[in-house]
Amino acid sequence: MKLKYITILIFGGFVLAACASAIKTNTVEPLSQSENFASPDLSTDTSSHETQKVVNDAATGSELLPPEPAPGFAERIFSTDFDKHTVPYAEILSGGITKDGIPAIDAPKFVTITEADEWLQPEEPLIAVVVNDIAKAYPIQILIWHEIVNDTVSSLPLTITFCPLCNTGIAFYREFDGKVLDFGTTGRLRYSNLIMYDRQTETWWQQATGEGIAGEYAGRNLTFLPASMISWEQFRETYPDGLVLSRDTGFNRSYGNNPYTGYDNINSSPFLFRGPDTPDELSAMARVLTVESSDKTVAYPYDLLQDIYVINDTIGDLNVVVFWEDGTASALDNQIIAAGKDVGSANAFDRKLNDQILTFIWDDGKFFDEQTGSEWNSLGKAIAGSLSGSELKPVVSINHFWFSWAAFKPETRVFGR
Repeated sequence: MKLKYITILIFGGFVLAACASAIKTNTVEPLSQSENFASPDLSTDTSSHETQKVVNDAATGSELLPPEPAPGFAERIFSTDFDKHTVPYAEILSGGITKDGIPAIDAPKFVTITEADEWLQPEEPLIAVVVNDIAKAYPIQILIWHEIVNDTVSSLPLTITFCPLCNTGIAFYREFDGKVLDFGTTGRLRYSNLIMYDRQTETWWQQATGEGIAGEYAGRNLTFLPASMISWEQFRETYPDGLVLSRDTGFNRSYGNNPYTGYDNINSSPFLFRGPDTPDELSAMARVLTVESSDKTVAYPYDLLQDIYVINDTIGDLNVVVFWEDGTASALDNQIIAAGKDVGSANAFDRKLNDQILTFIWDDGKFFDEQTGSEWNSLGKAIAGSLSGSELKPVVSINHFWFSWAAFKPETRVFGR
């Protein structure tokens, strides 16, 4: 195990980054993760600062703690107001790198499906984001080396993040209080999770929760967007006109290689984790898809999903369905990402359609709703039957390793446990 950790140091440092779940829809509604579908519709009119203020003020995080000395050496390299913070600084660890030691991609370039098909394998994982019929794919083989991409999709300023140590891929709306933020890596971790910062105020943000934890925006929350972690094959078949983040990033990295070989072994221990004991419903490195609504949180274990393929559930006022499909490789297993073990992909949707709550089943290798018998794919689209062409509304759902999510949300209900 020590040898693996040395390898991690050599190839990538101790990392940070981000997570989540998206599907093709005609209108995208940025959401506070804890209030799925409760936030106002921002559409693509990013000039609506008043609307954004409502979203952010409604998504207030933790209360401020009394001032204490800043994390080691942080005041030398950050202009952050460290007197304002919501977490004890003792919980923040150095990842062994400094500010922007893992460089964000600030001027992303994109290529076509045909061009990307030359270097992406069918089972390779990526983060998919869809805004107003514009679909973009962010391959994990690139994100694993950069962790943050500051981008704009259909005029909507977004930040796409990935944290290798927690397996979290998350998309955030990056207009905040009337200004467009862009993000970088701090080189620090909390509960093994990426802490990022915005370059406008140098507030520190927790990737897993979207909360400002130190600085001007401490106690405030970023707005989540649906973003899905799926395979290249799923993306290219569903979005043939989609765009793919190019490997022409301006940096020399071993794209396609995994600097965390063997990290997601179910018997491994999380790296650089200093936090509460992991609840024993699941092993620390178990993969889960999490959904929050009405201040309630549920984790859907991958080991259950791969056996039953579909889960119908209710979280507060939200009726949710989770679809699972095999064919997506782990980015954290084999040295070559495309050769990683098949861990599948999970995506969550609101199962209310046209004022009717649907119930889904898995039968003979296909998804059907019991109400109409229509056939669906794992990305929430009806592909046959009377509802053909209909699409379910995606909810914000995020992949995690259990140890990480349980540290942030110990009250989480584990489905089936």
